[in-house]
Amino acid sequence: MIPETPQTHRVALIIQYLGTHFHGWQWQPQQRTVQEEIETALQTVVGHPVRMHAAGRTDTGVHAAAQVAHFEAPAIVPPHRWADILNARLPEDIVIRGSAAVSDTWHARFSALWRRYRYLLYTEAQPNLFVRPYSWHYSHEPLDTGLMQAALTPLVGRHHLAAFHRAGSKRPHSWVDVQVAECQRQGAFIAIEVQASGFLYGMMRLLVGLLVQVGRGVRSPDSFTELWTDQRRDQVRYAAPPQGLCLLRVGYPEFPFPPDIWFDTQPMFVFSPLPQLASLAM
Repeated sequence: MIPETPQTHRVALIIQYLGTHFHGWQWQPQQRTVQEEIETALQTVVGHPVRMHAAGRTDTGVHAAAQVAHFEAPAIVPPHRWADILNARLPEDIVIRGSAAVSDTWHARFSALWRRYRYLLYTEAQPNLFVRPYSWHYSHEPLDTGLMQAALTPLVGRHHLAAFHRAGSKRPHSWVDVQVAECQRQGAFIAIEVQASGFLYGMMRLLVGLLVQVGRGVRSPDSFTELWTDQRRDQVRYAAPPQGLCLLRVGYPEFPFPPDIWFDTQPMFVFSPLPQLASLAM
């Protein structure tokens, strides 16, 4: 007896989106979301509803450079073709960078080892229209990145981070395995990157909001650490605005995509004077 050909197979996507005009990734009634846009495009192709599963649920206004999701696709369509098929049907603020077949046991969320987020601050005195959608324009006071890094370093490891956990999450605990926590300045920009096994609801924006206090010098790195080790959620009152936050990438033990598709696809802004202008300024 000849075995039947499978009717579907599992396909993974690498997805970029500008979060500006989205109410996050996940479906919400009467709101525009990334999941809704892609699932609607899929339905126009296959003729029935298709549910997608993502590595993480970004919030309203948050961007993604390499979100990962999977869905069950008709086996008649080659997996690598889905990127072009969907891009022809999606709005301009979503791009599928790649599509590939994965095993039936592979899961965009549960197979992930880590997620990495980048938060970008722009510190020049004058606003800049071309970076406004992707950064927090913060020029009120100078920010000391050395102090900010000193505050971030103790976060590496497994910690209870309830101080950075917004209300409304269904997650039953606030334990997080942080693998990387870095702060660096490049010209007018400060990039804060955190890599962890998973992220709490609102964690990065609350963390950055408090970290800016350290950079301003109104809170010491030790005070920053004591606050989260003592789980003083009542002292974390300000979340950084969403447009500076981007889901940078997601890591898996088995991944069918080459690094140029997913590894570092959010360009870093670096402003420096052109040589001829620099000479004129001297």
